[in-house]
Amino acid sequence: MTLSVSIRHPLAHFALDLSFEAGPGVTAIFGRSGAGKTTLVNAVAGMLRPAEGRIALGGQMLSDRSHFVPPHKRRIGYVFQDGRLFPHLTVRQNLLYGRWFSGAGADLGRIVEMLGLGMLMDRRPARLSGGEKQRVAIGRALLCAPRLLLLDEPLAALDGARKAEILPYLERLREEGMPILYVSHSVAEVMRLAARVILLDAGRITGSGAPADMLSDPASGLAQSEVGALIPARVAARDPDGLARLDTAAGPLYLPTQDPVGTVLNIRIHSQDVMIALSPPVGISALNILPAVVEQVIPRGHEALIRLRLGPEALLARITARSATALGLVPGMPCHAILKTVAIADHSVSEGVTTGVFSARSR
Repeated sequence: MTLSVSIRHPLAHFALDLSFEAGPGVTAIFGRSGAGKTTLVNAVAGMLRPAEGRIALGGQMLSDRSHFVPPHKRRIGYVFQDGRLFPHLTVRQNLLYGRWFSGAGADLGRIVEMLGLGMLMDRRPARLSGGEKQRVAIGRALLCAPRLLLLDEPLAALDGARKAEILPYLERLREEGMPILYVSHSVAEVMRLAARVILLDAGRITGSGAPADMLSDPASGLAQSEVGALIPARVAARDPDGLARLDTAAGPLYLPTQDPVGTVLNIRIHSQDVMIALSPPVGISALNILPAVVEQVIPRGHEALIRLRLGPEALLARITARSATALGLVPGMPCHAILKTVAIADHSVSEGVTTGVFSARSR
């Protein structure tokens, strides 16, 4: 199932003017507030008819100059920021409302189990936490047997604890294989969930690609965040002192993870936590020192972004412009990347799936 969008629609300060395709899995629509993200998903859902262009899903035309399928006939699930549950209905009744729209007898038991809703079925929304409400909203959307799921900032209104509660359920949902458009301006959510990122700014697509590629691209909007790399790794061994050795394509890394040997992780490395040395340093406490090659130097006022190539992996280092000049950094120069002490960011660790996330933080 593939979503195909090519539309143009005037807004107050700019025109939404974009084209893209989204296949199975999570496609994140990333951009700051006011970039046109919600307008885009409203057009896909049928809540807005674009002035020009076309929207098709799985070969069915949903919207073009002469044809417009109303929202209730599109079989698209839509989850809003605030859940929008019916306050006078129980969780069970809210869920069955979604199934009523499908006309296909969607599997209530499977959805309830997948989202962990069994103990909540007789409660009304007033007795649910924010995370529980969002899980019910997702379940209701799934029970309409959607061909496509739209998630518009589903975690934006939640605190850190509630986000940590619901993220594992979103990961399970990702494994279902249906196309999902996930609207967000959170780099952490995008890295954890998305297979592809589309960057949106003032109604136009400014970039797209895999999250790891976008993070290490200095021209990307994602690279404006503090995160500078997403490197796949596998827990290879555990040392007596509690550190684990992780094998990566860039070289071995040592991290304080409790994940069992064989676990596959993504290591999130912040650009300000990377130091650069022209020769292998000695007499230093850092354990994670990897050979690299300077690929790009991007001056940014008193700072400089240095894109490093570590075998097949890329990494961004944010250093002062004075340091970049003192080291004489130019493309093609061999060097070493020094990663400061790495600590687990508890709110970012995946549970129940084979992909986890670590966050490199300076100590």
